Amino acid sequence: MGMDFYKTLGISRNAKDDEIRKAYRKLALKYHPDKNKTREAGERFKEVAEAYEVLSDKKKRDIYDQYGEEGLKHGVPGPQSDSNSPRRTYQFHGDPRATFAQFFGFCDPRELFGAAFHMDFDNSPLPGEEASRLEQDPPIEHDLYVALEDINTGCSKKMQISRIRIVGQGLPRKETKVLNIEIKPGWKSGTKLTFSREGDESPNRIPADIVFIIRDKPHSLFKRDGSDICYTAHISLKQALCGATIELPTLQGDSIIYKSNGEIITPHTVKKYKDRGLPHSKNPSQRGSLCVKFDIEFPDKLPHRLVASLEQLLPNC
Repeated sequence: MGMDFYKTLGISRNAKDDEIRKAYRKLALKYHPDKNKTREAGERFKEVAEAYEVLSDKKKRDIYDQYGEEGLKHGVPGPQSDSNSPRRTYQFHGDPRATFAQFFGFCDPRELFGAAFHMDFDNSPLPGEEASRLEQDPPIEHDLYVALEDINTGCSKKMQISRIRIVGQGLPRKETKVLNIEIKPGWKSGTKLTFSREGDESPNRIPADIVFIIRDKPHSLFKRDGSDICYTAHISLKQALCGATIELPTLQGDSIIYKSNGEIITPHTVKKYKDRGLPHSKNPSQRGSLCVKFDIEFPDKLPHRLVASLEQLLPNC
C-alpha cells in the first residue's frame, strides 16, 4: 500500500490549503535534521516534505485523491484519452531541504530554530501564505530518448542539471544536481516525469518544474507500435514462392525460427508472435506481440527462356 500523505501531515482528507501549510510548517521544524538528532528524524523530514509537495499542488492532490500514490507515480490516462495514451507521472525530487528552503524563503534554518522551541504553530504567521501568491515559472521540458531494450525491462537513468540557487543574502549561485529517473517497463513515448520546482530560483518567483518526456530511441531492427514490436524480414522472390526458413530476432535477445512450409509469402503477409512485444505499461506481466512483415526483393529483369518456363509452370490466377 502506498503512503498516506494526509496521515503523514496529521490532517484530514478535506483539509484546506492553510491547514496543509500549518501542518508542514510544524512538522518540518520538528524533524529538521539540524535540530532533531534522533535516528528517525531524517526519514520523517523527507516524508513530510514529499507529502507537502503533493498535497499543496492541486493537480497532484486530485490525482492522489482519486488514484493514490500508485496512480500519482506510475501515471493514469487523461480524461479524454484511451489506454494507449501517454501518462503524466510524478517523482519526488528527493531533496527535503529544498522544499524547506522554498517554504521558509531560503532562510538559514538556524535562524528559525532559536524561536521555534516555544512557538505556537497553529497561530503563528505562515511564510507559505505569502509564497502561495507567487507565480511559478513555466515548466522546462526535455526529451529523454530511451532504447527499446530499456523500455522492455525498465531502467534507471541519472540526468545532471544546472540551476541557479539563492543563498546567503539573496545571492545567486550556480549549482549542479543529479536527478534519478526510474523508467517503468512498457512506458509509452510521450510519458512525462515531473521534478517539482527544480528550475532556477529568482526573487519573488516559484522555480519551474523540470519535465522529462520519454521518447523512443530509433532502433536498427525494430519499430514500435504501442506495445507491439514490428520487424521487417527481407527475402527473395524465390523464398516467397518456394519456401523459406528465416531466423527472426527478438527484443528479448533470443531468436525465433520461422518456416513458411509451402505457404506463399506476399507483401501483405504478417506473422504475429504473442508475448514477444513490450510489456503493457499498466500490467507489465502482459506483453504485446512481435509482428513480422516481409519485404520481397523482386529481380529487375528475367531471361526470356525463364519467362517462357514460368508462363508454363505458373497458374493463370
